[in-house]
Amino acid sequence: MPNKFIISKSYNKSRFDKWFKEEVINLPNSLIQKLLRKNQIKVNNKKIKCSYRLTEGDSISVYNLSNYKPTDLKKKIQYLPSIKERSRFEDFVVYDDNNYIVVNKPRGIAVQSGTKNLKNIIDTLKKTKYFEHAKPYIVHRLDKETSGVFIIAKNKETAQFFTTLFRIRKIHKTYIAIVKGKVPRSLKKMEDFLEYFENNKKTKLKALTFLKVLKSNNKYSLLELNPKTGRKHQLRKQLYMRGFPIIGDEKYNLKYTKIFKDQAMLLHSSKIKFIKDDKKISYEADPDEEFKKKLNLYF
Repeated sequence: MPNKFIISKSYNKSRFDKWFKEEVINLPNSLIQKLLRKNQIKVNNKKIKCSYRLTEGDSISVYNLSNYKPTDLKKKIQYLPSIKERSRFEDFVVYDDNNYIVVNKPRGIAVQSGTKNLKNIIDTLKKTKYFEHAKPYIVHRLDKETSGVFIIAKNKETAQFFTTLFRIRKIHKTYIAIVKGKVPRSLKKMEDFLEYFENNKKTKLKALTFLKVLKSNNKYSLLELNPKTGRKHQLRKQLYMRGFPIIGDEKYNLKYTKIFKDQAMLLHSSKIKFIKDDKKISYEADPDEEFKKKLNLYF
């Protein structure tokens, strides 16, 4: 008897080989193709190719599955949050429905696990009621030390919707930051070509940010920032280049000051807005107590 699988909404329009490797068994493409040619795998009782695009509800039959072993790959270690950590996320939920969730991401936790970060948002949310019957999809990024509004899709269609909006710059984000130094009110736009290195190759990417000085004195400034491009560390780099590093930024700072030592980075994603189904939608999130404390202290 073959093993039977039914395609869920999460894999609607996905390639067959991608689904097979993630949900059944990780085999080389050459072997998957061989199994398909020999009718050892069928979709809706029909022969298909690796490139076949799945449809929700498709019935997959896999014969002699126990004869195969998965390719030996390094498995990603999943973070297992405590009950306390899972319940704590109730306090951070800004909005939730069947398609996506919006959270006020706390500072100090990465979006996903990495070589330096095991604790992360995605693995934590997977274990909560919000993703009991859904799979989290990352549609944008926030640095580990940045707090604020963060969207996570619950299905592939919604993920594609948001990633498209971000790509065509139809999602508008607003940040607030406390920086060192008195930023002139005449500075309303930062436009640069930022350098990045990938595979030992240097590239330059255009970065554009509009800003507004909300408060300032001789030592600090509170800024509202509206990035129009989405480059890595864009706000942090652009402000540092102009001599106004974000307080608490240990990577992009002026070496002569000690104010950044063991200090929370004061960059917060305060608002995000976009249009969905011809309706204007926006979500806002207040900064945490540490940010508010520094606001009162500096201004």
